[in-house]
Amino acid sequence: MEEAPLDTPIGSCRLLACEAGLCSIAFLDEDEPQSLSSGRCANPHLEQAIEQLSAYFAGQLTKFEVQLAPEGTAFQKRVWQRLSAIPFGVTKSYGQIAREIGQPNASRAVGGANNRNPIPVIVPCHRVIGSGNTLVGFGCGLWRKQWMLEHEGIALPLG
Repeated sequence: MEEAPLDTPIGSCRLLACEAGLCSIAFLDEDEPQSLSSGRCANPHLEQAIEQLSAYFAGQLTKFEVQLAPEGTAFQKRVWQRLSAIPFGVTKSYGQIAREIGQPNASRAVGGANNRNPIPVIVPCHRVIGSGNTLVGFGCGLWRKQWMLEHEGIALPLG
């Protein structure tokens, strides 16, 4: 497992990757130690993720093409795969995602899987909103979700 830091307009984060792909993106709170070195990465998935995330935040990329290797249950992975299909600038509700994975009564479970998404931004859990077309729930901070949606041209009220 290799890690690397990345500074973004919505805060510093730590990326982790293994041979299989990118495993996680964790936004760091200001009080967390940030002792990561910022040298060249030996892991190609990490290098590609840094390049693509930098381009996304600069407004130059709308679709990620990074090999992913998230850890999770089979249900969580199904939800994350569905989230990955939501295009830039589009939102869906938890209920819509539940219906799309063939479990129409699983909106709360979809919300739980969304909350446990280890690769935010690239697996765009920020594009999932409340059924009333409002911003609700985001483990990395609702202000980050709002920033990313506005970055993608979507302005919604807080729920």
